[in-house]
Amino acid sequence: MFAGRKHWRAIPRPVRQELYLEVLDLLSQSRQARLFGVAIHREAISPNDPIEYAFEQLINRFDRFLGRLHKKGDTQRGLVILDESSYETSLQGLAKEFGRTGHRWGKLYNIGEVPLFVNSRATRMIQIADMIAYALRRYYENGEARYLDRIAHLFDGEGGARHGLVHFRPTGTPCNCRACR
Repeated sequence: MFAGRKHWRAIPRPVRQELYLEVLDLLSQSRQARLFGVAIHREAISPNDPIEYAFEQLINRFDRFLGRLHKKGDTQRGLVILDESSYETSLQGLAKEFGRTGHRWGKLYNIGEVPLFVNSRATRMIQIADMIAYALRRYYENGEARYLDRIAHLFDGEGGARHGLVHFRPTGTPCNCRACR
């Protein structure tokens, strides 16, 4: 959308930006949406794979969110749907392993299936996830908060603790971002 590729090419950049903000504003009005995001500086987790590390963080946090719902009597199983990628096989394997033998914080109990991978052009939900990821990227790479500010309240949290947004940076690097505060 922002790059102006394909059918977006004919739409002026300011109009594309306004449309993007409108989508974020619509999302921000949701009373049920809970977001999860991970920002990683590669050097902070080296030599681990940042994609696999982020996936472990996300699936654990989502599982724990569902666990909190369960304790309140709202039992549900979660489904993780991702954009098609070269990581499909490894992430599905990791999810199976997390459910069977666990991850660094325990086992998965509330995820109903291995992650499903779909083409982002086939579903608007993946396109919205891409928009959320773009807001996170602009915030963490460029310090541009205007996109993330619109949806920040949707990142999972409870009792004043923010569980759904996490930032991994090199040890000793000070940070006052939304996740580190």
